[in-house]
Amino acid sequence: MNQLSRSMLAAAGLMTGLVAAQGTSPLTLSLAQALVRTVTVGGKSTEQLSPAPKTVQPGDVLSQLLTASNATAKPLAHVMVRLPVPKGTVYLKPSSTLNAGVTMEFSIDGGKTYAPAPLKKQVSVTENGRTVLRDVVVKPSEYTAVRWTLAELPANGNVQLGFFVQVK
Repeated sequence: MNQLSRSMLAAAGLMTGLVAAQGTSPLTLSLAQALVRTVTVGGKSTEQLSPAPKTVQPGDVLSQLLTASNATAKPLAHVMVRLPVPKGTVYLKPSSTLNAGVTMEFSIDGGKTYAPAPLKKQVSVTENGRTVLRDVVVKPSEYTAVRWTLAELPANGNVQLGFFVQVK
């Protein structure tokens, strides 16, 4: 098993630990990872998912799909769900459009802070012999974590959230 596979399994274990640690929490989380392949069917390109890949190669695209479920008969308000970008991968894009009442934010510091895209950071540059700070737009490949905020998770309902990553 390569280092990335171990890292991905550790992330899945972390999510499982998070769900177990919630104990009596009305919110349960489950993570599914799949290898994404583009195939041609009837002359059209389509994505085919292979669940729980045992190995991955540099350049492979993976789907990270998180299901958040409310196990109660009452809606949950202002639910925040976080998912790190697995080590050895880079963030590509969200896996689907967001439903109304769901916002998506990103982190470039391992989940310490979050903000909506496009993220910006300050960099030092030298101009005319002077060092100055400039704001630059952060590339999605620099994202280290994603956070979704759900205005409401319906009673006994669930929502699927996710994104695609590429193996380095």
